[in-house]
Amino acid sequence: MTRENLRNFCIIAHIDHGKSTLADRLLQLTHTVSDREMQEQLLDSMDLERERGVTIKASAVRMTYPARNGQSYVMNLIDTPGHVDFNYEVSRALQACEGAILVVDASQGIEAQTLANLYLALDQDLEIIPVINKIDLPSARPKEVAKELEDLLGIAADEMIPISAKLGTNIQEILEAIIERVPAPKGIPANPLRALVFDSHYDSYKGVVAYVRVIDGRLTHRSQFQLMATGARFEPVEIGVFSPTMQVTDALEAGEVGYVATGFKTVRECRVGDTITLYSGGAVEPLPGYAKVKPMVFAGFYPTNNDDYPELRDALEKLQLNDASLVFEPETSQALNFGFRVGFLGLFHMEIIQERLEREYDLDILATAPSVEYSVTLTDDSEVTIDSPAQLPDENLIREVREPWMKIQIYTPQEFIGPIMDLVIKKRGEYVTTEYLDATRVMLHYNMPLSEVIVDFFDRLKSISKGYASMDYQFDAYRAGDLVKLDVLVNNEQVDALAMIVHREHAYAKGQRLITRLKELIPRQLFTIPIQAATGKRIISRANVSAMRKDVLAKCYGGDISRKKKLLEKQKKGKKRMKMVGSVEVPQEAFMALLRLDEE
Repeated sequence: MTRENLRNFCIIAHIDHGKSTLADRLLQLTHTVSDREMQEQLLDSMDLERERGVTIKASAVRMTYPARNGQSYVMNLIDTPGHVDFNYEVSRALQACEGAILVVDASQGIEAQTLANLYLALDQDLEIIPVINKIDLPSARPKEVAKELEDLLGIAADEMIPISAKLGTNIQEILEAIIERVPAPKGIPANPLRALVFDSHYDSYKGVVAYVRVIDGRLTHRSQFQLMATGARFEPVEIGVFSPTMQVTDALEAGEVGYVATGFKTVRECRVGDTITLYSGGAVEPLPGYAKVKPMVFAGFYPTNNDDYPELRDALEKLQLNDASLVFEPETSQALNFGFRVGFLGLFHMEIIQERLEREYDLDILATAPSVEYSVTLTDDSEVTIDSPAQLPDENLIREVREPWMKIQIYTPQEFIGPIMDLVIKKRGEYVTTEYLDATRVMLHYNMPLSEVIVDFFDRLKSISKGYASMDYQFDAYRAGDLVKLDVLVNNEQVDALAMIVHREHAYAKGQRLITRLKELIPRQLFTIPIQAATGKRIISRANVSAMRKDVLAKCYGGDISRKKKLLEKQKKGKKRMKMVGSVEVPQEAFMALLRLDEE
């Protein structure tokens, strides 16, 4: 197979616009998968991916297609993750391609992530093939969507391919368009080897299996290789291609996509975006764009049964084998005993990990409210980084607290601009600009603290826009703010897992709302339980969970009042003693209350 007959492409789309369904049809049409082995969302191997309709793990597949011009072509489809949390992985997958199929839902039109992924593809200088999907729906408006895309891309509407991935309409036209429009790979076989790692997974027999695109040179069995960023060396256990199962080959030539089984025991040695080259006589310059993926959101994971702590640690270690962006370290809480502080790429990544721990490892987990990483400058000019409110030093020692801010793009129909602006202002957002994309849709640009984005911002955005608005965000910079630690005391004991870092202006209102919510959630005891919110040494809100009163006078039918008083005094003394020794159990709902503080 010559390089002129090789095509590498990916599919980019907003969540639920039909990316995985289109991949299924392409696999069927090229007979890569037989009808007997075919199932819906074939490349989405996890149950979670199928249920949520979003690709979490990237995959690749090699297809052979006999074109109308009489020649046979090898096509490598690289399926990208479909959520903003996996933005870096998407950018590396795009770097491995020469073309991208941009799928847009004919009923929904362009959405925020459509644009975000499109801009990533344009940055990599990919050939864009616009495809309008779901033309079979009664609500489809393919002509209007084609006009939107024409204004955005400058590609004539008649060059866009209207399809129905579900029914298989016009799928062959996409393959023909790829052959005509997407260029063949340009790598130089004579140059030293450079292969891009765009994803990886862990295999218990072969170690870490790196998904690679060979840019220059040739990748063969009989060589020793090195990863340029981590410096790790290895001899390949196996080299092969995905079709879609792993099939062994002798070598991978320049321009080809396949896999290398490295034998590494952890994904940390073989990171996404790294460059594989020969250990001796290898390339001098790595491929551009590599960055170490940094967790942005942190939460405490605690087993509800303390005996499950070793099982939780083992489960996290197993998940980390396949996911280098997942980081965790042990932590102890006075309220929740032993657990782990876990770092994630975003809130969706956190949801996925939590659900996998509960489903695949049968663990019952209590997760604390998510937090972000703060940079704290102390009065002695030293700097510390904290990812939990409990780690914040005493306010007398702090000179400045900096928090991460994000650039946010909100894509919405015009009628929802007012409520969305109101929501963003309440979340400490700073307006940047408004872009009018057409007569009915706008793109609002804001800067906003990540701590305000991760909690309930997306849910509230969807509810006030009746589901029409969509958003995308990227890290901007760390900025100083007037931030304080909001502590919660239950029965005069500090509950570290309920602490939060908030802006001083919002501390009083948030403290009051949290105490009101906790008063409803903490079960009543036989003694009064005081609940307090405090910033530093100052109590800013208090409520009492009233005692359950045992009716000690039930046995007194009439008689002298002094007898009743005597019984009540006796009860009072017993309650006083109980209050001293009594400990209060805080239910899981109390920790979840932190996520819903801003609801009206």
